[in-house]
This record gives sequence, C-alpha cells and structure tokens, in this order.
Amino acid sequence: MALKAAKEIVIKGKVHDVGYRLFLLSEAERLFIEKFDARNVLVDGAQHLVVLVEGAEDKISRFVEFAKASYPPDASVQSVEVRDYAGEVRSIDSFRQSFMVFQLTKIAQAGVGMLGKQDAMLEKQDTMLEKMDTMLEKQDETIKVIKEESEKTREVVKEEGEKTREVMREKIVEDVEWVKEEIIGIKATLSKVKEKVGVD
Repeated sequence: MALKAAKEIVIKGKVHDVGYRLFLLSEAERLFIEKFDARNVLVDGAQHLVVLVEGAEDKISRFVEFAKASYPPDASVQSVEVRDYAGEVRSIDSFRQSFMVFQLTKIAQAGVGMLGKQDAMLEKQDTMLEKMDTMLEKQDETIKVIKEESEKTREVVKEEGEKTREVMREKIVEDVEWVKEEIIGIKATLSKVKEKVGVD
C-alpha cells in the first residue's frame, strides 16, 4: 500500500488573476491526486496562493517539484514555501466544482458590468443623436431662411432691374429726341449758311 502525504504550498508574488489555481489543478489532475484545494489570500496587502494537496507520496512529491519549477505565463513568483500539513483537504472533484461556480460567478459579474457600460454608452449615443437632430433642425431652418432671403433678394433685384431699364429707356428716348432736335437745328443752320454762301 502506497504511503500517503499531505502538503501545504504557499506561493508569494503576483499570483492572483493569472490563472494560477487552474494551472495547478490541471497538473494535480494529470498526476491523479485525490485531494486538492487552492485559495487566493492577501497577507498584509501581499498576494499569496495557498495550495493543499493530499495523496500518494510519490505523486505529491512530483506535484511539489512542479509547483516549485513551473508558473503560469503572467505570474511573477517571489517564493514557494512547502510544509507538511495535518488538516483536512477536500476532494479534487469538490474543489473543481466550487472553482467552476466561482469562475462562472466572476464571468456573470463581468457580463453585468459590461451590460451596464453598454447601457451607459447607448445613453451617450442617444444624447449625441439628439444633439445631431437638433443641429440638423437648425441647419434646415437656416437653409429655409437663406432660401426665403434669396427669393426676396431675387425679387428686389428683378424689380430694381426693371426700374433701371425703364429709367434708361426714358433717358435714351430723351437723348434721341435731343439728338434729333440738334440735327434739325444743324440742318437749318446749314441751309442758312448755304443760302448766304450761294451753294446748292
């Protein structure tokens, strides 16, 4: 019958929110370790991961060597302390189930947070669309005023143009009449000059 062993492994450093517990759970399952527990704790503001394992002595030794030498990519480990453990350790199945529930809860909370942010973004978008609608309404009003003023200006220009043409027509008629009178006068003067000079 294989000898049993139980160990407490305390890992210090940047060990929270880096997938460390799942990383170690996968190795424990690979080694067929029967009992496993892992929890994140803060000690004086410092991150610690406390791992408990119990099972066949050779498997526990291999797990401890793995824990000392292997870390998740985003972890930054300062130290790994290993000591014998005399307390109870829950089954690996029990840990896996509670860990999955915990992770699903985190995902659900993150989803609720994202929905809240999405709602806030949609509200901002609605506000921006309302402002754009107001700006477009003002633009439409401005265009309408410009068109109205343009029509008025066109009418005024047309009226003024007609008045100017009429004045010019009258002036031209006056000038033509004056020129006719001048020509008549010049002809009369020429006739008189011819009579005096005796030229036909």
